[in-house]
Amino acid sequence: MYNQVIQDLRQAYDRKAEERDHKELSPSKLRERDQFLSLLQQEGKQTLLEIGAGTGQFSKFFQDSGLTVVCTDLSPEMVRLCRAKGLTAYTMDFLSLDFADGSFDAVFALNCLLHVPKKDLPQVLGRIRAVLKPGGLFYLGMYGGKEQEGVWPEDDYEPKRFFCFHTDDQLRAAVSQFFRVESFQQILLEADEEFHFQSLILRRP
Repeated sequence: MYNQVIQDLRQAYDRKAEERDHKELSPSKLRERDQFLSLLQQEGKQTLLEIGAGTGQFSKFFQDSGLTVVCTDLSPEMVRLCRAKGLTAYTMDFLSLDFADGSFDAVFALNCLLHVPKKDLPQVLGRIRAVLKPGGLFYLGMYGGKEQEGVWPEDDYEPKRFFCFHTDDQLRAAVSQFFRVESFQQILLEADEEFHFQSLILRRP
């Protein structure tokens, strides 16, 4: 269950916060970020919540681009680094998003929901839907393509992190209970035939 993996995830990311703050972002992630910003600007969206924001690199970009941004992460060290960048940031997990319903025009979640156990994903998606305004946009990006769940034995983080990956059909079915799927793209990864990146634009009806 999600509340059973949170503590290890928090410790793992606290310990890697400074290292991750200096990690260069991949070109593919920058493209995803830029494309979502373009869509938000086209639709006149103004407020954005980033969940699993890490050190705030994406939130800082969105804020510098004119959006009003709030970010959350379960790691206090990550939140500290977000605030050092001038961001409004809170220590929260996905089931404890303490915002009023309909607070945001958009939500951005990149490579964070893959830490949510499969059985808890509907509850997390429901909470994300609640904080979005009707017609709001939700960017969801995560690795997947095959079904796999558990602690990653080869992980170089300590404690080792829990991951949950979904097939495309499984992920589409899960999000379709709460959102309208505007787009679902597969981004292939070099030298990896089992996994790919799943890029979704979702809308609260």
